[in-house]
Amino acid sequence: MTREAFEQVTQEMFDSLPDRFRSAVENVHVVVEDAETQEQRKKVGLRRNSMLLGLYEGIPLTRRGTEYGAYPVVPDKITLFQHNIETVCTTDDEVRHAIRDVLIHELGHYFGMTERDIRDAGY
Repeated sequence: MTREAFEQVTQEMFDSLPDRFRSAVENVHVVVEDAETQEQRKKVGLRRNSMLLGLYEGIPLTRRGTEYGAYPVVPDKITLFQHNIETVCTTDDEVRHAIRDVLIHELGHYFGMTERDIRDAGY
């Protein structure tokens, strides 16, 4: 899938989320990269033969104090890793589903969910 098509699917998946979740997302930049960097691998403690499909970097809503936003804040960032997602999928339809699942998973972190919370919710 081309980068442009992958980004379009990502936007479509975000737009398809229920409005109550979509409208609650503020100051988050969603980007697509090929694969995680060494710095990102170290940050999350990724094992040698593992790869990330997505990554949330920022301050989850549940950890934001009253001072949050009182000064300019760099947007939180959700990165979807195109090459990695395509590696675990065999069809474009699987890629579409994976993009949605990964996006929801990373948004879960934005909303303050732990890995366990997200897995328990089915993602």
